[in-house]
Amino acid sequence: MAETEGSITFEIVYRGIFQKTLANRISRSIVLAARTRGLTGTSFSRYGDSPERNGVPAKQFCVVAKDDLELEASLAKYEPKVVDVTVVLDDTLVKGVESWAWYGRQPIWKPTREGGIVLVTSERPLAEVLAQTDAAVRPYTLATVPGAASFAGLWVFKDDHTDYRVLGALAKLAPDWVRLDDVKALIKEQTKDDTAVASAQLGYDEAVTRAVAVGEGTTKHEVLQFEKPGWTKMRPGVIVDARKPGERNPYYKKYGARTLRPVVNFDTCIKCTMCWLDCPDECFDVTPEGHYEVVYSACIGCGICAEVCPVKDCIVMVDELKFEDNDNKWQVWKKDKGTYNAWFEDKSGVSAAPPAKASARSAGGGEA
Repeated sequence: MAETEGSITFEIVYRGIFQKTLANRISRSIVLAARTRGLTGTSFSRYGDSPERNGVPAKQFCVVAKDDLELEASLAKYEPKVVDVTVVLDDTLVKGVESWAWYGRQPIWKPTREGGIVLVTSERPLAEVLAQTDAAVRPYTLATVPGAASFAGLWVFKDDHTDYRVLGALAKLAPDWVRLDDVKALIKEQTKDDTAVASAQLGYDEAVTRAVAVGEGTTKHEVLQFEKPGWTKMRPGVIVDARKPGERNPYYKKYGARTLRPVVNFDTCIKCTMCWLDCPDECFDVTPEGHYEVVYSACIGCGICAEVCPVKDCIVMVDELKFEDNDNKWQVWKKDKGTYNAWFEDKSGVSAAPPAKASARSAGGGEA
């Protein structure tokens, strides 16, 4: 299952900084396991100066080839534009990514060749993962391997066996290039730990797959593609277009960095301004009534607003895969508070009722 008969290319898409070491371990292990049976390969990052920021999508690559000549042919490019296997280390990334030096949100499968594989670490049913993935323009295989988004790959690596489960799953999906016995032998040699070896077997056994046909997936994600000007079209000098006060960059949308998003209970908001003051990305707008609403296209999901809010459950951080749009919500609340509050409760799992009302109900003091 290779792009060419003599090589196969993998990309590992990860959350910048948080999963950097994890992605590197997976990529290197693919190559090392292949070398035990006489194949050759190499592992590399998109860039060498590590500019990726917390949570921003980034990539690691590796190529495995039959011989050195095939390997050199595969590496005659800065970054593979077509890959055979895409490994996704956080299932919220299936909503699309805008990585460093990319212009516009890209479908997670964009570089995956026709008939290729997208493997996602997720605790969700495969159908739920597909439902948040951009509609396919060519057929591919979607696969999941059990696991939550790992933060094991921070600067100091904390082993949670994500890499072993992913390697086991890859042995199931691409057995001509990644063999389970080779993976197990490599893990045993590196760790001397039978539980780590068992995790590779678990990934192999529990990885599930689904053929994705053209058109399957969602069409609800924002279409965000821009043309990069060539050097002949660039204006002389260094020019930065000014923005009007309150106007945000229409090209760079930060939500690709988000795994959680804040939802606001406007009924309990006391208009204290703390979320607006402390948000590092200035993604709160003041409303005519003095509330503060989240501009989701600018929000990176850092959670600071929920931390500084003095009202319990007024701002709640919610799993990003529960949402299908980035629409602002204050107008919905203004038009129909009952509908909005039902939405808030469904997404957050907490009551939208102000604390005093909730206490009265629990004490049996319901409305007359």
